[in-house]
Amino acid sequence: MIALRLTPKGGRDVLEGIEAMADGRVILKARVRAAAVGGEANAALTQLIARTLAVPPSRVTLVAGASARIKRLKVAGDGAALAAALTKITGAAV
Repeated sequence: MIALRLTPKGGRDVLEGIEAMADGRVILKARVRAAAVGGEANAALTQLIARTLAVPPSRVTLVAGASARIKRLKVAGDGAALAAALTKITGAAV
C-alpha cells in the first residue's frame, strides 16, 4: 500500500517526495494536472504511479480516499522492487 496526498490541478504530473503528517503518518506527495472532477485526478494519479514504477496501469488500484486528498493505492507486483523504485525516486526509504 502507498499512502499519498494528492494535489489536483497542480500544473504538472509529479511525485514531490515524502511528508510526515501531524499524526505521525508518512505519506508520499503527488501533484497532477487533472481536476478533481469525475475521477479525473484519481485516474491521473494511478497513471502517474504506474508510469513511475514501470508497471501496467491495471496493477494500480485506488483502495481508499476516492474523494479525499489523502489516498491509499495498492500496486500489484514485487514489493521489494516497488519499494526500491520509490526509494530511488523520492530519495527516502519507504
